[in-house]
Amino acid sequence: MKPTEEQGDPATEALIADVLRRFNWIGFGGNTVGALTVAAFLSFLTPRSGGNFNALLIRNGIVLAIFIPLGLAAGRYLSGLPLQHTINPWLRSGRTATEDERQQVLAYPASFARAAATIWALAALVFTVLNAVSGATLVVVIPVVILLGGLTACSLEYLLVERAMRPVTALALAGRAPRQSAGPGVSARLLTAWTLATGVPLLGIVACAIFGLSGSGISDTRTIAAALFLAVLGLLIGSLTMRIATRSVAEPMAAVRAAFARIEEGDLSARVQVDDGSEVGLLEAGFNSMAAGLEERERLRDLFGRHVGRDVAQAALSGEVALGGEEREIAALFVDLVGSTNLASRRPPAEVVQLLNDFFRLVVAVTEAHSGLVNKFEGDAALCVFGAPVAGGDPAGDALAAARVLRRELRRELPDVDIGIGVSAGTAVAGNIGAEERFEYTVIGDPVNEAARLCELAKSRPERVLASDAALERASEAESASWTLGDAVTLRGRDAETRLATLAD
Repeated sequence: MKPTEEQGDPATEALIADVLRRFNWIGFGGNTVGALTVAAFLSFLTPRSGGNFNALLIRNGIVLAIFIPLGLAAGRYLSGLPLQHTINPWLRSGRTATEDERQQVLAYPASFARAAATIWALAALVFTVLNAVSGATLVVVIPVVILLGGLTACSLEYLLVERAMRPVTALALAGRAPRQSAGPGVSARLLTAWTLATGVPLLGIVACAIFGLSGSGISDTRTIAAALFLAVLGLLIGSLTMRIATRSVAEPMAAVRAAFARIEEGDLSARVQVDDGSEVGLLEAGFNSMAAGLEERERLRDLFGRHVGRDVAQAALSGEVALGGEEREIAALFVDLVGSTNLASRRPPAEVVQLLNDFFRLVVAVTEAHSGLVNKFEGDAALCVFGAPVAGGDPAGDALAAARVLRRELRRELPDVDIGIGVSAGTAVAGNIGAEERFEYTVIGDPVNEAARLCELAKSRPERVLASDAALERASEAESASWTLGDAVTLRGRDAETRLATLAD
């Protein structure tokens, strides 16, 4: 059954239940820490005067017993409004969060802390009024102490809720950060941690000093004990909050660093989870954008290399692309199918395409294995160039070797395919030909024309592979030994004779 907005799938319901359970513990733990701070502080700074003290204790205890459950219920209601009306319905829907829903998720830690702060402010008001008749000391002490305790509780709850919301935040952001930094950033979190670790204890110690100097009737021993208590409390709570605040920054940084390591190793699919709406989230989203850009660039580089040849693509990417060319000592190999017209008439188009793909696959593999470039696919023929764009040590030898291997591999893997191969070598112009808006890398010169004519002649001769004497003269002795020079012929469209070379076997 498809999950509805009222009842999500089990994974979503488990996530919601886990987050709510964490919130309950955070609210209970944070307020307990604040309450213990207030109780301990008041135990030092409250004047104890016999029956008045006992009556004061009973009166405050009764009101406190009533206020605690009411305050917890009110705080839970206030903090739960965004969850009930926006966040949980969105989670159960399973759809991408809208901009308003993202903002609600990012603002929820602050909303939780504001709800707690409201209850603590109300407590300060209630207990100040309750104890107003007990003397000027309590009228001053109680609101100050309660507000300090509330500040401790709310700050701690904010840091913990922000951390507990990370899985929900990641779903809301869905791999991208908001348009601008949302919610308290790194500076604000560290300031919050400093407030708990240093600010609150210092304010409490200042209050102790003021009460001790004001002649409030509180002994020096109890004042010193209160200050010592605050110092110990600052060490304990401060270490906890600093750990939470620093981990909220350190863990995403560690994830980004690990993802960078994957990028360096060549894994361009590396991504990090965007689970923060502050500068940290912007950094995470920025990394993802960078990785996606690198992956897209590599994909385009790969496609570019497939279309024009990897050497041509590398030369174009590493240097200035301009029209024109330069003279190079190159070798050209032409290979063409024999009887391709009859082949197309006797076979279905899909089968012809598959046959051509198998044919060109072998041509590309053999050419690249011999440091060559398949420069053009011309219907059922291909022009392979050796010595350009990357100069080789023996382009003529490479082309002759490629011709030998190509004939052998085609006969072995495609026995039904008949081909002609022509090889020549010499000086040609290699470069970009066309217009500024559209051009291609090619090789123009007599060796290319001669190789094309040799290929045409080879299709009518039993050897099926012909090379020019110019290619043999420029090849290494080891490769030349595999060929035999024969008669000289005048190729179609040429004036000078070409002495033919065929395979020795």
